[in-house]
Amino acid sequence: MTQAILTRFEAARSVVRDAADLAMKMRPAPGGPKGTQKSAQDWLTETDGAVEAFISERIGMLFPEDGFQGEEEGRTRTGSLRWVVDPIDGTSNYARGRNRWCISLGLMDGDTPVAGIIEAPMLGETYTAVRGHGAFLNGQRIHASPVTDTTSSLIEMGWSNRVPPGVFQQKIDAILNLGAMPRSGGSGAIALAEVACGRQDGYLEICINLWDVAAALVLLDEAGARVSPFLRDGGLTGGVCILAAAPGIADALSDAVGVSLK
Repeated sequence: MTQAILTRFEAARSVVRDAADLAMKMRPAPGGPKGTQKSAQDWLTETDGAVEAFISERIGMLFPEDGFQGEEEGRTRTGSLRWVVDPIDGTSNYARGRNRWCISLGLMDGDTPVAGIIEAPMLGETYTAVRGHGAFLNGQRIHASPVTDTTSSLIEMGWSNRVPPGVFQQKIDAILNLGAMPRSGGSGAIALAEVACGRQDGYLEICINLWDVAAALVLLDEAGARVSPFLRDGGLTGGVCILAAAPGIADALSDAVGVSLK
């Protein structure tokens, strides 16, 4: 099965690159948001559907026996190996012509993430990982941050309209009480990838979906980060919490925000 996964991974890298080119051609100019607002701060653009359809078609032609699941159309094909895509992660950024967005494509073997590609074309960055083969940024091996002091750590927290405002403020206060620097960048997949490469030391989102994290989960494991049991806690079928952290601050951050880690 390892060779089958590696073969798919190499083919998928080309598919994602072409999908990124499509997204770049369709991207709006900087300014007010271009797209449909589904709910508070939750946007849908024409590109989301076009990129998902493009990837689905190409993967289906290459590997017709594989399953496929996307954010926009849901699970459209079944198979023991399943591709999970977020066509534009960070749509609120993309819709305003900002740079912090990506295409996230993960491959799962049953319920286990085995490969992932996160392509952020406006940043010129591609994160890749295959289980047992390491995690990489633009071809260079990456590792979670060596930081051990929360007062020198940088922690990102994602915002969701599915979470009561008081919960968000409570968790941000807990991060501030650690002496850490909080921020929010609008793309969960990129945020998790940045924990994997050590650019930041933790990421918390109270409600996030499988398509947002399927690729990143492999990156985080291969890079040595610690992660909450997202899949065990219901992430295969619905939105649940995720916490990812550098090993040296993981326990302190976990205790502060009240989210258990594996």
